[in-house]
Amino acid sequence: MKVNRHAKIVELVNKYQIETQEELAELLNAEGYKVTQATVSRDIRDLRLTKVQTENGKQKYAALKTTQSELAEKYFRILKDGFVSMGMAQNILVIKTVSGMAMAVAAAIDEMNWPEVLGCIGGDDTIMCAIRTVEEAEKVMEKIRKIVS
Repeated sequence: MKVNRHAKIVELVNKYQIETQEELAELLNAEGYKVTQATVSRDIRDLRLTKVQTENGKQKYAALKTTQSELAEKYFRILKDGFVSMGMAQNILVIKTVSGMAMAVAAAIDEMNWPEVLGCIGGDDTIMCAIRTVEEAEKVMEKIRKIVS
């Protein structure tokens, strides 16, 4: 999915000095994402990647820093787009997502830095989210309900 591919692109540009769209496409294909140069070009535009100069004078892709409100909006959108249902088992929150979206939604919840959330593990369509207490799990469920409604 596009969300997962975008996350991988940001990871790759932060890890490697990628100078061309072709290099990025090769790395993505090696990671199992079947992409063309045209897809990579659109992704670069969507992610607002830019070229910056490295220490050795070459150019590489870099992600522009986004504001907190832009990040929060993106995480809310991912949660809203992927969410199907949720339930609670003591202090464990189980969230069902659209198939293939669990890891992206889990990452979005983790990035929201809610103090009640210890961490999330995402599979294909299910997330297990460890919450500090039963009471705080109820609070997190309410936060999620407000976002997805």
